[in-house]
Amino acid sequence: MFDSILIANRGEIACRVMQTAQAMGVRCVAVYSDADAGARHVALADAAVHIGGSAPADSYLRGDAIIAAAKATGAQAIHPGYGFLSENPGFVEAVEAAGLTFIGPSAEAIRAMGLKDAAKALMVEAGVPVVPGYHGADQDDALLAREAEGIGYPVLIKAVAGGGGKGMRLVEAPGDFATALESARSEARTAFGNPDVLVEKFVTQPRHIEVQVFGDGTRAVHLFERDCSLQRRHQKVIEEAPAPGMTPEMRAAMGDAAVRAAEAIGYKGAGTVEFIVDGAGGLSADGFFFMEMNTRLQVEHPVTEAITGVDLVEWQLRVAAGEGLPARQQDLGIVGHAFEARLYAEDVQAGFLPATGTLSHLRFPQGARADTGVRAGDTISPFYDPMIAKITVHGPTRAVALARLRRALAQTEVAGTVTNLAFLGALAGHAGFGRGEVDTGLIARDLDALTVQATVTPAHAALAGMAALGLLDPGPEAGFTLWAPLVRQVALQWGGEDHLLKVEVSGPDAQTWHVGDTVVEARRIGGAWQIGGAPAAAVAVDGLTVTVFDGYGMVFEVIDPLLQAEAGSGDGTLIEAPMPGLVRAIDATVGQAVAKGDRLAVLEAMKMEHSLLAARDGVVAEVLAAQGDQVEAGAALVRLEADDA
Repeated sequence: MFDSILIANRGEIACRVMQTAQAMGVRCVAVYSDADAGARHVALADAAVHIGGSAPADSYLRGDAIIAAAKATGAQAIHPGYGFLSENPGFVEAVEAAGLTFIGPSAEAIRAMGLKDAAKALMVEAGVPVVPGYHGADQDDALLAREAEGIGYPVLIKAVAGGGGKGMRLVEAPGDFATALESARSEARTAFGNPDVLVEKFVTQPRHIEVQVFGDGTRAVHLFERDCSLQRRHQKVIEEAPAPGMTPEMRAAMGDAAVRAAEAIGYKGAGTVEFIVDGAGGLSADGFFFMEMNTRLQVEHPVTEAITGVDLVEWQLRVAAGEGLPARQQDLGIVGHAFEARLYAEDVQAGFLPATGTLSHLRFPQGARADTGVRAGDTISPFYDPMIAKITVHGPTRAVALARLRRALAQTEVAGTVTNLAFLGALAGHAGFGRGEVDTGLIARDLDALTVQATVTPAHAALAGMAALGLLDPGPEAGFTLWAPLVRQVALQWGGEDHLLKVEVSGPDAQTWHVGDTVVEARRIGGAWQIGGAPAAAVAVDGLTVTVFDGYGMVFEVIDPLLQAEAGSGDGTLIEAPMPGLVRAIDATVGQAVAKGDRLAVLEAMKMEHSLLAARDGVVAEVLAAQGDQVEAGAALVRLEADDA
């Protein structure tokens, strides 16, 4: 076994790898960028090396700096985590050329699966079923359009070097193909440096089921399947294992196919073979098709660990150090059911835009596994993926595990940034999902119902007012001034509206709140507050912001009349950056006439591209940013001439 390893990653996966490695007695070296100097993975490491600027290209994508850090600190091997350089065969070769061990597959195996078209051809040879489609090298527009016609609409255009939904477009009619092809190529070129695409038949009621495999370079085993069908724009949201409705016959067929895929490329380490499954008529052993293989540890690996009892990172280290497969196929089994939910800093109401902010409060519940790379006080940076944590639960049955997930999400407390926590809670409570009726279109179909905001009640407002005025714990000396009723007031804002609340304090343990026309009684009994007859929720106060941890977190702003200023209403004249990011493209030019909905700029943030559209018809008066600029949220990018109408 290694004495010391370097982890060439950041965030929750770096912390996750350290947890196992350090428990095995292995010394861990972290690397970090300017933005991550105080990050959790740096604090947990036995040693840490600064490798460059905040942007990934200046730090976590600098293979030479990472290898130099490994050699300088005496590390014998490098664990890549996922993302960044984890599936870069050139990096693998450089690691090995430096006399170090890469904890993962060979460069040849990564290359074999790195391009979707070549991988599918290889899978056909290995006897693995693939989706009907065109995977050829000829990228002529007319040829691709003809192939799409032959396959039959709807079709998917997919970047051959793609992943995470980037460079992917659904085309439902021939007239839309050319525009979708241009868009997919542009995104693929930006994300992967390769504009080539393939065209495949689109399965109309698809499920995304993947199989965890593990190999020693010669032989492989599978650790059963995960269902990752709950997706939004091809991004996984909640994963579970095993897949609902799975039959023993289909599990055996998928597992055998995944093992054939791994052994066909001499796979070593942890990997995932992803299948698209036709769920229209229920699961059957002939209704699944190979999509791609991820030649690394997956974000959702904790659900597999939960149902198998296997520590996949431990297996990675042992096999990389020269051991054979730690278990035979017949030794592996499934116990119970597990779910993982991905908690992100993102603004659901603004279309799931990635968000930043400083986490003023962060608490995860007992009984749930929380893989995280952040702590209270840490900042969600615009430079990286905005994941806060992965919350994983396990139970003896799917119903019990799902109930535990709902409870864990309801008890998770986050303040300081907007999150998708309420959205996750709504998904976990979705009736169809509860019945196991899952497919990749579920979220899109029910998006309105899944994004309804929790209703603020007068009791919630009274509790926020108590926190704002410091009345949750007035202290023993406060009693001397509270013998007689005392009326105070506080102005709070929620739901975009201002509200004036009044309170009569009758003593240290009794308050009467007036919220509009509603009277709410607050009583402290046995040291705990009862608000309107119910136990008070937890509360966090950060400056003028109060978060009540009910309904997945309700945010109230305390209005300071001395700081309140008039705010003008927007008229669509100024196009601003909705989040911090990189200006990837400026499509507007001064004097250009634009129509409502025209794309004026493209902003890249947290690995996704966001088109900024004209809010009205008009003429471009000024272009205030240039391609390549790094801008903050609210930065003016384009200004239209004033609308005199």
